[in-house]
Amino acid sequence: MSETVIKYAWVAIQVLIGYNLVLPLVLFLLYSIKGRYKFRNTVAATKEADYAIIVTAYEHTYTLKAVVDSILKMRYSNYLVYIVADKCDITNLKFADERIIVLRPEETLGSNTRSHFYAINRFKRNHERLTIVDSDNLVEPDYLTELNKMFDEGFVAVQGLRKAKNMDTTVACLDAARDMYYHFFDGEALFALGSSATLAGSGMAFTTELYKECLEKLDITGAGFDKVLQNEIVSRGYRIAFTEKAGVYDEKTSNSDQLVKQRARWINTWFRYFKFGFSLVAQGIFKFSWNRLLFGIVLLRPPLFIFLLLSLVFAAANIFISLTGVLIWAAAFVCFVLGFIIALVHARPDKKVYASLAGIPKFMFLQVLSLTKAKKANKISVATTHVHSHSIDEIKKD
Repeated sequence: MSETVIKYAWVAIQVLIGYNLVLPLVLFLLYSIKGRYKFRNTVAATKEADYAIIVTAYEHTYTLKAVVDSILKMRYSNYLVYIVADKCDITNLKFADERIIVLRPEETLGSNTRSHFYAINRFKRNHERLTIVDSDNLVEPDYLTELNKMFDEGFVAVQGLRKAKNMDTTVACLDAARDMYYHFFDGEALFALGSSATLAGSGMAFTTELYKECLEKLDITGAGFDKVLQNEIVSRGYRIAFTEKAGVYDEKTSNSDQLVKQRARWINTWFRYFKFGFSLVAQGIFKFSWNRLLFGIVLLRPPLFIFLLLSLVFAAANIFISLTGVLIWAAAFVCFVLGFIIALVHARPDKKVYASLAGIPKFMFLQVLSLTKAKKANKISVATTHVHSHSIDEIKKD
């Protein structure tokens, strides 16, 4: 009896890990049948919605002028920009445009949501919508216009497409490749299939009412406010829309030390918040909600490198246990590789991204190193230190 239990438990554990290898290809096949999101409203609204653009900075301000410059170049006029310069020296941070409002908290906030609500509580007017942009981001000229199209469809939360601002190192290129994988499967494919896109931390927009409803009573410290926010939104029955046309350029990690610190925080975040997936799956089953069910399944997935390493361990173990098991794992890895290639091809990346794939083993090793630091990640660093300050014109020229 005990041998039978052990046998089935062994199979069950492998299935729980192995399905993550196959899921992307399954999503792609369903996406191929379903197709992209089809707009119901073919006539664009003539009135510009009123936006608050919240830009958060922590300790450093040297990238702020570039992000503000990109915002001012948007083909849109009805907005105010609120820069929350937390623990920053703002002596030389001055802008001629009156739409740019610089806020310097008296005490260190050390939290994304605290910075957001610091701005919200000081809004100059009742903005209909707000969008969150990081201090290292650059926005495309039609960013708000494209977000509006999704709001016009009736959505109250929208995630745009984050693109790589820099690909100057192998680490940065691999970081960009990872983003392309997640943007396609967790963004475009999930949304097209009737579920919600996952939030990416910036390049996202909400009705001000919804954002306040979801987070006003929560004090979130450390990384991962977007994980809490997406759970609050989807558990309320809303879908998070995705649009690849609302583009935001995001700085990729360029060096090993930067990557280890950033990934340590992200891994810490997953362990803190993956529990939301169980709740959403349960809600999806009992409330017959496809949005909650599929989104919850995706939230339960471990970080990419973790399930890949665990899969390798199980595949190696089966060499001594079951030839059939080895073949099944081999097929699952083929499915994953196909899914990853599909995501890259869909993103149409620079040739440098394909060339960087040879550095995947080192990239994974650095993330294993991050795993050892994950427990104390939020004490090691609060935010990623960025080193690039390109303008939107320089990015497009490249």
